[in-house]
Amino acid sequence: MNALLVSTYDLGRQPFGLASPAAWLEREGAVVRCLDLAVEPLDERAVRAAGLVAFFLPMHTATRLAQREIARVRALNPAAHLCAYGLYAPLNERHLRALGVHTLLGGEFEAGLARLARRLMDGADPDALGNGSANGALVSLEKLEFLPPRRAGLPPLERYARLRVGGEERLVGYTEASRGCKHGCRHCPIPPVYGGRFRVVQREVVLEDIRRQVAAGARHITFGDPDFWNGIGHALRLVEALHREHPDLTYDVTIKIEHLVRHRERLAELRDTGCALVTSAVESVEDVVLERLAKHHTRADFFAVAEHMRRVGLVLHPTFVAFTPWTTAAGYRDLLKSIARLDLIEHVSPVQLAIRLLIPRGSLLLDLEEVRALVGPFDDQALVHPWRHPDPRMDELQAEVEDLVATATTAGESRRAIFARVWERAGLPAAEVPRGLAPPRAPIPFLTEPWYC
Repeated sequence: MNALLVSTYDLGRQPFGLASPAAWLEREGAVVRCLDLAVEPLDERAVRAAGLVAFFLPMHTATRLAQREIARVRALNPAAHLCAYGLYAPLNERHLRALGVHTLLGGEFEAGLARLARRLMDGADPDALGNGSANGALVSLEKLEFLPPRRAGLPPLERYARLRVGGEERLVGYTEASRGCKHGCRHCPIPPVYGGRFRVVQREVVLEDIRRQVAAGARHITFGDPDFWNGIGHALRLVEALHREHPDLTYDVTIKIEHLVRHRERLAELRDTGCALVTSAVESVEDVVLERLAKHHTRADFFAVAEHMRRVGLVLHPTFVAFTPWTTAAGYRDLLKSIARLDLIEHVSPVQLAIRLLIPRGSLLLDLEEVRALVGPFDDQALVHPWRHPDPRMDELQAEVEDLVATATTAGESRRAIFARVWERAGLPAAEVPRGLAPPRAPIPFLTEPWYC
């Protein structure tokens, strides 16, 4: 049987979510083709030849883009069994089924895809997969013995985002050392699926995946774990082994402020093993907003982490949900002032200054009565519960900042120049635009594809 795995968007990286299940399907005897529509067109011949077409839906943007592609695939090959897998598959079950998707897999999806392919090849009823009803999404949290991802046939690393350090660019590989998360941040799509659990990918599998990407030219690795320090022992042993084997390779990780506070004495181990930058979902500098998002850190924690990481010699890349129903004009101005005060202007991708809170189906934010009273009915096209700020001027500001950032980024303006323009648009005095901060002693490394969903 021919199996076609399709990704529509995965943050500018070669999709692990295609490479990993490709190995499992190939082991079952399927002939596997992978398509990444972010960098290549839909191959109509491959669609017509496939008995199974599976869409990888790890995030909101990928799922919205997939809607059109699912319709195209159905038109090209009505007989193919359509599957959607990844975080956003079970969250959008009703809508995806209406589009014609037969099987939905969430959580640890590799084994489920392999079982589905085996049943299709054996001529058995594909709905009788277990772990749920025939008409329900199958969310599995089983502990898997992973296989090294199969990256043959994927577009080369040259087609994806780079790490830029000053005037240098490095090819970037991507892997995952763990999935899921033991935390319950209300705005995150992971807790509704994983329910506070996470699963590790065996160390040797991760190292073998990295070896193959290094052989393909990677000089930097992004670890895509939702939180690299969910299992800090596993994570640190992994990067120690990685550094011994590839001492010139750099990497980046994502770690919660909460963990950076709790394990601050371990930060030097990241620095000494080649960590180029740490992304952390700070989200807000207002404690009232952080409490509603259940982030379990405070404004003071963020400030302390930023200062400590600077002393240690690690680069922090904070990300934000700059506009929420609780963000005030004063709070937004305070966010900008805080970024400037901490000398993080060059560390923050301009798009982070415009991000608006998404409330997808199943969001834990809907547990809050004030949120339920605020949102409208679920929008099947936008895949969110729409909301409006109680102060219409905040929605106007967000739209203007989003347009400003997009236009200025396309024009090639620097992060500092864009920040200054947002500063003035937010109503802060032009005379106080932070221009006098000393330039960094070394270039700030950043990925050429901004990190957002």
